[in-house]
Amino acid sequence: MAVDAVDALTHVQPRSRSAGGGLWRYILIRLLLIIPTVLILVTTVFFLMRITGDPITAALGGRLPPDQLAQRIHEAGYDRPLFVQYLEYLGAVFRGDFGTTITDRRPVIEILLQYGSATLELALYALIVALLISIPLGLIAAYRRDRWQDAVLRVMAILAYATPIFFAGLLLKLIFSVWLDWLPVSGRGSTDTELLMAGIDTPTGIYLLDAIRLGDGEAIGDVLQHAILPAIALGLLTAGVFLRLIRTNVIGTLGQQYVTSGRSRGVSEYRLLTKHAYRPALIPIITVMGMQIAMLLAGAVLTESTFEWKGIGFMLTEYLKARDFVAVQGIVVMIAVVVAVTNFIVDMVAAMIDPRVRY
Repeated sequence: MAVDAVDALTHVQPRSRSAGGGLWRYILIRLLLIIPTVLILVTTVFFLMRITGDPITAALGGRLPPDQLAQRIHEAGYDRPLFVQYLEYLGAVFRGDFGTTITDRRPVIEILLQYGSATLELALYALIVALLISIPLGLIAAYRRDRWQDAVLRVMAILAYATPIFFAGLLLKLIFSVWLDWLPVSGRGSTDTELLMAGIDTPTGIYLLDAIRLGDGEAIGDVLQHAILPAIALGLLTAGVFLRLIRTNVIGTLGQQYVTSGRSRGVSEYRLLTKHAYRPALIPIITVMGMQIAMLLAGAVLTESTFEWKGIGFMLTEYLKARDFVAVQGIVVMIAVVVAVTNFIVDMVAAMIDPRVRY
């Protein structure tokens, strides 16, 4: 028996080491994959921005005399070979230097730091809205599978996903701001709130946090009122995806043997649905959530423009109008880096929750 016990220990121990090694190996591989992903995105954006010529001519052509324009091009180094420009830009990006805007001569990193918090705040609001809508409706659709409730909810999910964000935003503004006059039509806060936020010594840039830090109840309410319509417009896009995903996975778990066994023991249908079938269905949702971050950031461009929410997306449209391709290039690259890092974090969390992800 002692020999059997030793054999059992020798079999168990390597297997646990292998599981841990598999997790760290998976995380390391995913971390290393960020580098080629970002490199490909940076390369693609760089050469796409050069299709129309150098950024100086694109932004200032026709506004400056030819000699001043040529001088600006030479100072920026855009008269050198394209491959040399690419290598220099690549080195600058890895040092955290995304260039200087042409129209207002500001470092792009300064713009990202100033307006990035507004986009982050909007994305978090939209994610909360998406989860609040999709989780209960997804559970209802799964429980009422192939009945009229399920059919209605599936159609709603498709409409939510397929409706253009700018159209949803304009419709929400028309109903709740113009017709009903319940909510503000645009902006992140009223004039008083904006002045209050501008006077903070060390702002976070997230208006809700700053208003809570100040302890100003009116400012908190004003910030939340301004956030409702943009959050709904952007959150509906993700809610449509989450709803169908929750429905599909909960239907799969409801058919598992442990759920059938619980039902035979008299466990209530509500408990089976919300405890036993729902939690295992969360794993695919966590995995997909990383991909939805990219959709939220892409949707934020249209949402911020529609509601004049001054974040990265709003500034991106402004620089596109001004044909400031240096600013556009820097903002797009930064968004790509954020998406890549977010996907890595989500993959890491999914691997920790579900060992099957590692293999």
